[in-house]
Amino acid sequence: MSEVIASQSVIEAKPVATRRRMISICTPAYNERDNVEACYKAVVELFEKRLTQYDWEWIVTDNHSDDGTFEKVRAIAADDPRVRGIRFSRNFGYQRSIFAGYAHASGDAAVQLDCDLEDPPAIIEDFVRLWERGHEVVYGVRRTRQEPMWLQKARRAFYWTLDKVSEDRLPRDVGDFRLIDRRILDELSRVDDPHIYIRGRIASMGFRQVGIPYDRDARKAGASKFNMARLVSLAVDATLSHSVLPLRIATVMGLLLCASSVLLILVYALAKFVQGAAWPAGFTTTVVLILLGMGINGLFLGIIGEYLARIYQHLKGGHLRDTHGVIVMETVGRAPARP
Repeated sequence: MSEVIASQSVIEAKPVATRRRMISICTPAYNERDNVEACYKAVVELFEKRLTQYDWEWIVTDNHSDDGTFEKVRAIAADDPRVRGIRFSRNFGYQRSIFAGYAHASGDAAVQLDCDLEDPPAIIEDFVRLWERGHEVVYGVRRTRQEPMWLQKARRAFYWTLDKVSEDRLPRDVGDFRLIDRRILDELSRVDDPHIYIRGRIASMGFRQVGIPYDRDARKAGASKFNMARLVSLAVDATLSHSVLPLRIATVMGLLLCASSVLLILVYALAKFVQGAAWPAGFTTTVVLILLGMGINGLFLGIIGEYLARIYQHLKGGHLRDTHGVIVMETVGRAPARP
């Protein structure tokens, strides 16, 4: 009996191998040939000097660049099996590019890092530290940005307004630079929204989320692909994805307009038939009222049309669940097997 117990004690004392946790770095890219190699080197330096206890992979989702970006990724992936490149058949936009990166991530956590390195990779170490403490989402809060002051104020005003009108609590001055846990990645895989606003969707999921303030650097090379039209489009998607306030405003204004019209009809009827007033032919008044009615109707029909368009596109089959909202044209590298 004692020999059996001794044997068991030896077995119990045998060290158990533990699996190294993996972190996926997801980088959307569009015409970033001059930044790809610098971004790769920054990721390598981060894990070789700061996060040595983790395995990692770098996933580049290329939005059909035409400047040789994917060729650069291909060359890097040929020398480093931890690098994967996914090239789309056309430009599907920034948000879908991020979503596709998350969908292909194999890690226990994923970090979205732009190729231009405006978001400093060194902050990822702080993200990981808070993740290890139990936070499923760790996001960067931008204190300063290298852009004109009027644009910074416009951004802050938008984030403030969006937070006020949103049905979900959305952190202010926060972009897509963040770490999300595997559990969040799995929840995102169930999303079926062709107009997904990823940072808002993650914020609305709940769990334990925390922000880290940081100063955003200047772009390393090249020019930003986000012009004013794309910024406005992103703002529209953010608002319509997280608030029904525009529809409610349309409803309230419609009711007020209807009530006002009924009241005016009563006033004119009383004046005409009770007091016997002889009203002149008011051509100007008639034209103004007609134009006002047409303008209001056009405005709110446009708002309602935005929502109906999203319903149409959702039912038409432009879903994210099966294709992640993109069509993959070519891939390089191979995803590591998950345990």
